[in-house]
Amino acid sequence: MGNSTSASGGRYKKTRPIPAPERAEGALRRAKIAITMLLVTLLVIAPNFMTEFRLSLLAKYLTFAILALGIDLIWGYAGILSLGHGVFFGLGAYSMAMHLKLVASDGALPDFMSWSGVESLPWFWMPFESAVFALAAAVVLPMLLAGALGYLTFRNRIRGAFFSILSQALVLIIVTLFIGRQGFTGGTNGLTNFHSFLGFNLNDTSTKIALYYVVLLLLGLVYLLGRLAVRGRFGRILTAIRDGENRVRFLGYDPVAYKVFVFSLSGGLAGLAGILFVLLEGIISPAQMGIVPSIEMVLWVAIGGRGTLAGAVFGALLTNWAKTSFSESFPEGWLFFLGGLFVIVVLFLPRGIVGVWTDVIRWTSERRGSRGKTAAGSGGSGVGGDGTGAGSSVGHAG
Repeated sequence: MGNSTSASGGRYKKTRPIPAPERAEGALRRAKIAITMLLVTLLVIAPNFMTEFRLSLLAKYLTFAILALGIDLIWGYAGILSLGHGVFFGLGAYSMAMHLKLVASDGALPDFMSWSGVESLPWFWMPFESAVFALAAAVVLPMLLAGALGYLTFRNRIRGAFFSILSQALVLIIVTLFIGRQGFTGGTNGLTNFHSFLGFNLNDTSTKIALYYVVLLLLGLVYLLGRLAVRGRFGRILTAIRDGENRVRFLGYDPVAYKVFVFSLSGGLAGLAGILFVLLEGIISPAQMGIVPSIEMVLWVAIGGRGTLAGAVFGALLTNWAKTSFSESFPEGWLFFLGGLFVIVVLFLPRGIVGVWTDVIRWTSERRGSRGKTAAGSGGSGVGGDGTGAGSSVGHAG
C-alpha cells in the first residue's frame, strides 16, 4: 500500500510528455499570433501618431506588399520566377491613371496629347472615362496578359531561367512601346497631375487616411485568401508542381492549367497594387515598370522569405523602409547600403528573415524542452533515492 501512494498521501499521476516537434510548433504558432496581433494593432492606429508624409509612405509600402504576395504565390509555392511583374503593375497603374487624367482634363484633351500633336482623343482612351471600366481593366488586362504569356510558355514546358528571361523580354517590349508612343502614354514623363477620384480630392488629408485604410483592408483580404488557398488542396498541388512537375503530370493532374491560373492571379494582384499606387502617389511612368523595379519586387520576397506569405509582406515593408531610410540618412551612398542588405540576405539567409526567425523560435523551444526533461529526470532520481532510503529505514524498523 505504501508503494502505491506518495509521502503526502496522494497517488502519482503519470502524464505523457509533449514531443519536442509539437512543443516547437506550438511555440511558433503562439509567437506568430502575438506578432500578428501587435502588427495589425500598430497598422490600425498608425494614422494617430504618424505624419501625413510618413503615412503616405507606409500606405505605399502596404501596396507593394500586395504585389509581393502575388509574386510569392508563383515563386514560393509554384516555383515560377518572374522577372517581369513590373509590366502587370504598370498596366494596372496606367489603366487607373488614364481615368484620373481624363477627369483632371475635364472634357478637354489631356495636356501631353496636345503637346505631342494629337488632335483628338484616341479610341482606346474613351472607355476609361468610366471609373468602373478603369478599375476592371486595371485588374483584367494584367490577368489576360499574364494568362497569355503563361499559356504559351508553360504549354511548351518552358520554365526555370528560360521563363525568367522571357519575362524580362516582355518588360523591354512593353516599356519601349510606352516610351515610344508619347502622344498616347506620356512617354518617359508618364501620366501625372491628378486631382480627384469619384469626387474625392486626392490631396485632402481625410482622403489620404481613407485610402490608407482601404489599402490595409485589401492587403488583409488578399493575405487571408492566400492563406486559405495555399493551405488547401490547391496549395498542395502548387507545391507538388514546384518540387516535381513531371510527377504531378504522371499522377493525372495538368500542371499547365494550375500554373497559368496562379500566374494570371498574380498578375491581377500586381494590377490591383498598380491602382492603389497611382491613387496614393499621383504618378506612373515607364521607369516604374522596367527591369530594375521588376527585380526589386522579387528581392522583397527573397528577403522576407519565399514560400511564407508573411515573409512576402514583411520583406516588402522592410526593404522599402530601408530604402527610404538609407536614402534620407546617406543620400550619396544609400545604394551601397541597400545593395549590401541584398547580398547579405541572398548569401547568408537563403530562407529569408522569416525563415531564420522560425528556426530560432523552434530551436529555443526545443532547448527549453530538453532542459525541462533533464531537470525532471534529475528530480525523479532524487525522489527515487529518498524513497529508497525511507523504504530501507522502514524495513529495518520492522
